[in-house]
Formats: sequence, structure tokens, C-alpha cells
Amino acid sequence: MDPIRQRRQGLGLRGHERDLACPGYTLFTPSHGGGTTLLIDMDGQVVHEWRLPWPPGLSGQLTPRGTLLYCGRILESESEWLRVQPWKGGLVAEVDWNGHVLWEVRHPTHHHDATLLRNGNVLLLCLEELPQSFANRVQGGRAGTEAEGRMWADVLVEMMPTGKIVWQWRSLEHLDPKIDRITAEQETRTEWTHGNAVVELDDGSLMVSFRTISTLAAIDRSSGRVLWRIRPPLLAQQHAPSVLPDGNVLVFDNGTHRSDHMMSFSRVIEIDPRSQQITWCYQEHYPFDFFSPFMSSAQRLDNGNTLICEGNFGRIFEVTRQSQVVWEYVSPHFAPSALSAEEPASNRMFRALRYPKPLIEPLLRR
Repeated sequence: MDPIRQRRQGLGLRGHERDLACPGYTLFTPSHGGGTTLLIDMDGQVVHEWRLPWPPGLSGQLTPRGTLLYCGRILESESEWLRVQPWKGGLVAEVDWNGHVLWEVRHPTHHHDATLLRNGNVLLLCLEELPQSFANRVQGGRAGTEAEGRMWADVLVEMMPTGKIVWQWRSLEHLDPKIDRITAEQETRTEWTHGNAVVELDDGSLMVSFRTISTLAAIDRSSGRVLWRIRPPLLAQQHAPSVLPDGNVLVFDNGTHRSDHMMSFSRVIEIDPRSQQITWCYQEHYPFDFFSPFMSSAQRLDNGNTLICEGNFGRIFEVTRQSQVVWEYVSPHFAPSALSAEEPASNRMFRALRYPKPLIEPLLRR
């Protein structure tokens, strides 16, 4: 029998309730197997792909004009520890529909995510080494597990497409090592914050997801001040936050090392940041049936449904407000890891995004 459970259970399109699912095209980047980003239709068929010279670091997203903003992995790094991390990036590029690179920028400590800003610049998640005196003040995590004796923390770096740095935000200047503690005692102390997503909000402020401190933070651009936080027990090592039209925040709550429950399980939640209350939740009846400890995403669709990426298992599915599954796809794109010969072939992905037909279909007709 096939040793990989996903293949035993069925790959590709596994179900489609056409009257209830939100039509469109779904974009994802397999984590293993090179630098290919795929666009599939509602039948699970690949309608377009980008083959780029860099492995993913970690994914891509479409811009409103139909280009691909892609985070790629390059080897340059000032740290051997950072160079071998699975979430290492290093390069951000905008690529046209035919795969031609329009521009690229590089930063040796870039990781996870980047986003185009409304002013035309690009914002990158990067890292810097913490001074030892500051690292000693960071609470939580297992003592003695620093990376090469060092601890790293996040820096937001805004670049022009030419590569010129025009703005930075340093977590060590604006977060509190006592309040913003590493939330799992089992976690290593290689990183303090481990950012995994950055979003520009309508008012120009920024929302950042920090995994190891299980915190979403809104940051004022002009002062660098943290405007609000969403913290445990609402969150546990979350990914992929987005702000909805009513101001609520949708997020994939991975649920690794929960502070209020003995069991690890995932859920997708909608939170009112003003009241700090959960206003909608998707999780399985038996919570342990839905669990992706790393990566993963959630996106609210135009018809009110939610697209969910269970990233560790290459599964993308769509649910209604009543939690009915109306579309499901499991990636058949398995490949071995380039980082470990011992790791079996995987179909994992960092995130998945659904795009409406009016954006995609004119591009397909070119």
C-alpha cells in the first residue's frame, strides 16, 4: 500500500457543490519540487503555471493587475542556521503572466512573506540578531536552545523595486519581551517573534502575524507604535490573517501548544479586535480531526464562504457560514524535500488563494 495517507484517500478534486461554492480560480505554490506556482479551476484542472528559477520561499500571490508577486528562496545568508530553515526566502520578484521578471529585490534575512504596498514599494519580513542583553530578557521557551548561541527577531523592511530601503520597523524597539513572551515552553529560543505574514490595512497601518508569541499586532507606520494586539488564549501559533470589510480579522489558528486546552487542534476564526471576541469559527466536531501544525491559510470569499488551506497536508477546501464543505481539493503535486534526504515526498503548501473570474479569464484569453 502507498505509505502516504493523502494519496490513499484520493487526490485532486474530491467534491464540488456547484450551487454553493464560490466560482473562481485557486492559486498555490507546492513547497517542494522547484519554483512552480499553479492556478487551477473549480474542476481542479491546472489552467496556468509559472515556472521560476528559485524554489519557493514560501509562496506567491496575484496583484490586481494580474502579475505574480513571488517570494523565492536563495542561499545567501549570514547564518548557517538561517540558510537551512524551510521558511528561508531572500528574494521577492514581480513576474508577468508569461513568467518574465519585471523586477526583483533581495535581502539576506528575508523570510516567509512580502506584500506590495499601495505606494508601489514592497514590504518584506526580515530578521536581525538580538543583542544578548535583550535576548536574556525574552520570556518563555526552552533554555539553551538559541541558534548558534543567538536569538533572532523580526524587522519589517520597506524597499523600492530598485532595492533601495526607505523604511524599517524593528520588533526589539516596539515589542515588550515580558508581555510578548514565547507562548510555548516547548518552543526553542532560536527566534523571539517568528513573523509569518504582513498585511497593509486600509488606514495605512500594518498587521503582522508573529507565530512564536501567538500574536497579531497592528502597527502605526508613522510612530512604529503597536495599536492593538490579539493574543492567547484566542490564538495559538496562527497564520494568514486578513481584515474583513467590517473590521473583523479572519485567521488560521493552527493550535499548536494551546494555552487553554491540553489538545492541539486547528480552527479558522473570525475575531472582533475591538471586543476581542470570536464571532465565527470553523473547526471539526472532534477537534483533533482538523490539525495543521504549521503553514496554512484562510480567505473570506465574495459569497461569504471561506477558503481554507490545510497546508501540511496539501488540502484546500471551501466551507459555508454553517461549516458545510462545498469544495475540496488535495494537491497531487508530491516531491521530496531539497533540505532533507530523509523526509518523504510531500504535497504541502504555505497558503492558497481564490481569485474571481473577471480577473483571471481575460488573462487566460491572451
